[in-house]
Formats: sequence, structure tokens, C-alpha cells
Amino acid sequence: MELLIADDWKEILNSELSKPYFQKLLLSIQQEYESNAGSVFPEVDLIFNAFNQCPFESIKVVILGQDPYPSKGHAHGLCFSVNENVKPFPKSLQNIFKEVESDLGKSIPENGTLTRWAKQGVLLLNSSLTVREGKPDSHSKLGWELFTDNVLKEIAHNKKGIVFLLWGSKAQEKIHLIESFSHLILKAPHPSPLSAYRGFFGCRHFSKTNEFLLKNGKSPIDW
Repeated sequence: MELLIADDWKEILNSELSKPYFQKLLLSIQQEYESNAGSVFPEVDLIFNAFNQCPFESIKVVILGQDPYPSKGHAHGLCFSVNENVKPFPKSLQNIFKEVESDLGKSIPENGTLTRWAKQGVLLLNSSLTVREGKPDSHSKLGWELFTDNVLKEIAHNKKGIVFLLWGSKAQEKIHLIESFSHLILKAPHPSPLSAYRGFFGCRHFSKTNEFLLKNGKSPIDW
């Protein structure tokens, strides 16, 4: 399986990408796409889209999701984001936009594609980069989490002043990978309908992120 990941990330993650577990992971994923054609998401060329849309040097913010949307046509490799033609937005994404609107006064956008965030330095990383249709969390045991945990470690060790947005208990389990470094970690309940009213709404993570970036000499994100 061809590794469709940007050269800058290949260089940063070179030792990780050559490890036996990662080679085994790629083989497992290739078999999944071949044996379940059309039912594994995102498209093969978009598996590493989060990395390809946000160069390592550009990272200012990391948002950690669980895995891609398991509905056909939704996922395109950026956590919480959907393809442009998807309507209505998934509930979690609707709630994210509601909080942006409440926090910053920005209108809810026409489409749910977060590529514009990625282009500004927001790494929209899922813990698992692939999923089978209709089966959330179906690829979490294949080795993706070991890979993405090490991506988080790499960022924490080699970057300064990054904002990590950890929404929900699963994302917050990763805090030990990053907490001993000079970063801002913002925690809140997950934006899903089950938990958004327990503290995601009103968390003001988007304005807090921009305040921290400005304080550290970086340009804010146009959320």
C-alpha cells in the first residue's frame, strides 16, 4: 500500500513509519480496503489528509478526534470535518459550530469542511485514521492508536506553544503524552449531543486558543 503522506511528515516520522507494527498496520488496512471495497472510509488517498493539509512546521493547534465518520461520503481525513456536499452536518460538528458562534459571534458556515482550519495550522487528527461503514471504532485495534500516540509525542517534544483541544474522555486519556511540555491543554466534554450540554457549550476554547496564540507571538485562527 502506497504511503500517501507529505514529505515533511515522512521525514519527521521516518523511524515510526519503518517500524514493524506500522508495516503490519498498512498491510491490514490494504486488506480491509480490498475485501470491503467501497465500505471503508475515507478514500485511500485521504487517509493521511490531516497531515497533508497541515505541514508540521505550520502546526499551532491540535484537535483530537476518535475515528472517521462511518457514513458513506462523509469522511475526508480531517477529524470532525465532512465533505462539502454533506447536509445536514453531523450533530457533533453542528455543536462545534454553535460554540464557535456563541464564543466568537461567527455565523455557522455554509458547509462542514474544516480544511480552512487545517490550512491555518490546525491539525485535525483522529486516533484511528480509517473505519468500516456503520461500525464506529472498528479499526482502533489495528495499530492506528500506537501510531497517532507517537505523532502526539513528536509534536509535544519538538514544537513549542501548541494548543491541544481534548474533547471527551477518550481524547483526554492522551494528556500524559503532552502535559509535561510548554503547551496549552484545553479540556471539555465531547461535542456530541450526549455530552455537549455538560460543558462543551460555554467552554470558549476557540477564543482561549486565539488568546494563547497571540500571547505567544502567533497569528490567531480564523475559526
